[in-house]
Amino acid sequence: MITDLNNLEWKEQTAQDTNGFIIDVRTDEEVSEGIIPGALHYDIFKPQEFMNAMNNMDADQSYYVYCRAGSRSMQACQIMEQLGLKNTFNLTGGYSNWDGDTAIPE
Repeated sequence: MITDLNNLEWKEQTAQDTNGFIIDVRTDEEVSEGIIPGALHYDIFKPQEFMNAMNNMDADQSYYVYCRAGSRSMQACQIMEQLGLKNTFNLTGGYSNWDGDTAIPE
């Protein structure tokens, strides 16, 4: 089931979830502007790369997914659900609305 989380819910839930992964589905260019710390980057606009990564994910884990504004991450959550990844969480408003910690990727 896909669950939408606002910034506060996202921060609280990711802080408590020891089995969770944060996934950034933005483009390389978008990611170069900053990333939520600890996020794994899989560009949804690179379908083969994205699908290969998702097919290797553990169905028992939780996945916190974000993009720039929230629509690509919702699409990613839908794809992940079709692949059997049932614990997906979408950051409403995406990175552009994020008010938490950020990092510059290496």
